[in-house]
Amino acid sequence: MNRIPADQRRALLVQAALRVIAKQGVSGATTRAIVAEAGMSLASFHYAFRSHDEMMRELVAYVVDAESMASFAALRPGTDVRTSLRAGLGAFLDYVMADPFHEQVLQELMLYALRTPGLENLAREQHERYRAAATELLTEGAAAAGVTWSVPIDDVARALIMTTGGVSQAWLADRDAAAAARVLDLAATSLAALAQPADAQPNHIATQESAR
Repeated sequence: MNRIPADQRRALLVQAALRVIAKQGVSGATTRAIVAEAGMSLASFHYAFRSHDEMMRELVAYVVDAESMASFAALRPGTDVRTSLRAGLGAFLDYVMADPFHEQVLQELMLYALRTPGLENLAREQHERYRAAATELLTEGAAAAGVTWSVPIDDVARALIMTTGGVSQAWLADRDAAAAARVLDLAATSLAALAQPADAQPNHIATQESAR
């Protein structure tokens, strides 16, 4: 293990942390439990990460980035914006259904961070990472369809996050894939209604200018 490159060591420890949290919850994911799961020493952990909190942030980044990459891979240039959005949302749901414990870990980690003094920033960082990914997805989807957003993209991104968060939580509870797909159909239609031709002026800017 001593000869494993640092980036690979970090990846192995993150994977081990995911397994530990899935079995024991966030409170059980101590540094000792994680290195035991990874088959490493404490020295190996501290060689890869400066602290337990840094490793948790890496874990959040790993899962959020994996979900985002699945959505981005579903986008196709030249398709209408609703089709692009529905493809991205569908890819997200497919990722959650294929590996549900990753999503469970993220949800548990956010709740744990919110109720643990000193870890509040971790929950905020997780949300901000999701929002950045949603903004990038919406930007790519609009570019692929040749449209722009008629309202601030941050508002659309927040709506997208609320949709994916609610759908994933509902699916984890009832495992009703058909119901989740129907909700994503509605969400894609609603969000697509906020798009307009690329040469049109966004409504929020036009409103500001008309008020001058």
